[in-house]
Amino acid sequence: MPHPWQNTSLPAEDRAADLLSRMTLEEKLAQLAGVWPGSESTEGEDVAPLQHQVNEEVDLDALLPHGLGQLTRPFGTAPVDPGEGAAALARTQARVAAGNRFGIPAVAHEECLTGFFAWGATVFPTPLAWGATFDPALVGRAAELIGASMRAVGIHQGLSPVLDVVRDPRWGRTEESIGEDPYLVGTIGTAYVRGLQSAGIIATLKHFAGYSASRGARNHAPVSIGPRELADVILPPFEMALRDGGARSVMHSYNDLDGVPSAANRYLLTDLLRERWGFTGTIVSDYFGLSFLELHHRVADTPARAAALALEAGVDVELPAVRCFATPLRDAVRAGEVPESLVDAAALRVLRQKCELGLLDPDWSATPPALPQVVDLDPPVMREVARQLAEESVVLLANEREALPLAPGTRIAVVGPLADDPAAMLGCYTFPRHVGVEHPDLPLGIDVPTVLAALRAELPDAALTHAEGCAPPGPAAAPPGATATSAAVAAESRLARASRVAADADVCVAVLGDRSGLFGRGTSGEGCDAADLELPGEQGALLDTLLATGTPVVLVLLTGRPYALGRWSGLLAAAVQAFFPGEEGGPAVAAVLSGRVNPSGRLPVSVPYTTGGQPWTYLQPPLGLRGEASNVDPTPLHAFGHGLSYTSFSWERPEADAATLATDGETTLRLTVRNTGERPGTEVVQLYLHQPVARTVRPVTRLIGYTRVPLAPGESAEVHFTFHADLASYPGAPDGGRIVGPGPLELRLAASSADADVRHTVPLTLTGPERAVDHRRRLVCEVEVK
Repeated sequence: MPHPWQNTSLPAEDRAADLLSRMTLEEKLAQLAGVWPGSESTEGEDVAPLQHQVNEEVDLDALLPHGLGQLTRPFGTAPVDPGEGAAALARTQARVAAGNRFGIPAVAHEECLTGFFAWGATVFPTPLAWGATFDPALVGRAAELIGASMRAVGIHQGLSPVLDVVRDPRWGRTEESIGEDPYLVGTIGTAYVRGLQSAGIIATLKHFAGYSASRGARNHAPVSIGPRELADVILPPFEMALRDGGARSVMHSYNDLDGVPSAANRYLLTDLLRERWGFTGTIVSDYFGLSFLELHHRVADTPARAAALALEAGVDVELPAVRCFATPLRDAVRAGEVPESLVDAAALRVLRQKCELGLLDPDWSATPPALPQVVDLDPPVMREVARQLAEESVVLLANEREALPLAPGTRIAVVGPLADDPAAMLGCYTFPRHVGVEHPDLPLGIDVPTVLAALRAELPDAALTHAEGCAPPGPAAAPPGATATSAAVAAESRLARASRVAADADVCVAVLGDRSGLFGRGTSGEGCDAADLELPGEQGALLDTLLATGTPVVLVLLTGRPYALGRWSGLLAAAVQAFFPGEEGGPAVAAVLSGRVNPSGRLPVSVPYTTGGQPWTYLQPPLGLRGEASNVDPTPLHAFGHGLSYTSFSWERPEADAATLATDGETTLRLTVRNTGERPGTEVVQLYLHQPVARTVRPVTRLIGYTRVPLAPGESAEVHFTFHADLASYPGAPDGGRIVGPGPLELRLAASSADADVRHTVPLTLTGPERAVDHRRRLVCEVEVK
């Protein structure tokens, strides 16, 4: 007769509790531990903080008798053929299960920020590009495919999505973020969670909380924000992804928040996340985050004390490898310094999640669904969705001389250090840029067409010439025997050739931007923070040189953050922005340049006019905007939500069901959108809220709804927004508690957050008593296109 924990007809909670009651302290602690096989012997640079400082060689035989909680990055540590990797993981899991008396396997986790983090897997656009699509459904479809590929080879948990709201685009991890608006981040991130978890993969929200608001936009730097900013900007995406998306895991952030490290912050991890929001999943540490408490934050003097602080705060699992939650924690529990009940609570949550994953079922098998068939992690269906996501993410910033679409048969100079570089498409959390760079002889494993190659395929009748113009952005090793003089001569030669090539063309396409990397090894990515928002390296000078030729210049940016472009405002014939658009990014950009694809991307972050005025986002109160009190003007060149099209749209005057509603009421807003141009196109209708008066300082405008409206020439559609008074809530109490108060409101139907792009305003009045609301409030403005 099976034990209760093996009875699949019982609730997961009961099964986990029964199993926990049978475990020794060592067996319970083992469920809170992860191991990272192979990472300690990996040569080259760190891919995680402290990787080679505290990570030790794993003696799996010594660990297995007690069990194991997690296996770290079985595909994303070193290059491995997908089929061989799946078989190796299956062997390891069989070994783990056979090694402990309950036969419990480990949870295998991987990164999945831009797709499954494995050699040969589809590389989707980076999250900043997801934000640019304003298309949650498509992001959800991509996540579903990513999750299915991971599950097929034996992975259970994905370390995505990143829900950090961009507060300062100089931050290197801006590319990993979805945008500067919490509503956009929350809705897109929630769609990703739903898609990933629909495939049976646990989504892990990160980084909780405040990571993106670091001082000076420096990675890991302290965060000093008030409770209202935390409640109004940082927390809503997590609320949404947990409540509406059902996310089953959360990762704490590296930073401290007003002096309290997130890994030791009981208010965040227990009082708020578990007790107030009702989260029942697992909280995992960011890599080596528990050791940070001792070695960097210095709030603990031993690994045992770091373990105690994290466990008391609410952390369940130490990743990527066990150091604090091992012998140090065991000895502290034995000595009575840490209550065993804290270990029990964490182990119960881990076991419940394993039960939900089917890992405690009697018929569990170590062999994943993909075996023994040939494993293809980059099938046509995934490339197709990657292409669609890339196409929808391309933003047409400017087209002042109507240089786009490019005319057939024209002479085109394609200039720039990124024009013929596959790396220009890939963010730092892609296998080629994260791990592959440590293996210079390793093939990419996927086909990544460059912009140059894609333009040649897209415009076969055009005469294309190419010149690099300058060195690629970011640190680069000098060739043997090179001197400062020879480097200067080479740079001058490259610039001169680019000038000649551009002068002889009808139009010049300048492909500039970032090269992603880690910890200073790129111009964008984790640990690649920017001192300012000038185009990296020599690219600004190259652009000046190209403009001086008199040939119309179309700027194409492939970046992980926005850069200040005001110096070239009005001088460029056109400008196109793509945020690391993935393996299909080259063809997507080429399709927009040719006009085969009508651009529909919208900016998820503002594009600055100058490098000054940072940190800045559009969520500003009146005194955060341009004014007479300061000579620094932070007004962006292109506002959040901005994006142009090759067709035109009219927005007919809207109407609301009611102009007055109670502080707990709702109304429906209707708007007709018509394609008045000659091309099919997609308009992105954005709904913003303006609160003329509130108890605390409020942003002048903030996004509360949006939708994509695809229309054929002459076609129209009616857009319905359901506005609930909860969407007007804001942190009114000193502790960040939210209220909805009576008074006037203004709904703004707009093409971007800029005043000039407001198409219509609809006044509303809230009546009745002031209401206190919490995370159960209405979080989303429902929208229908009819």
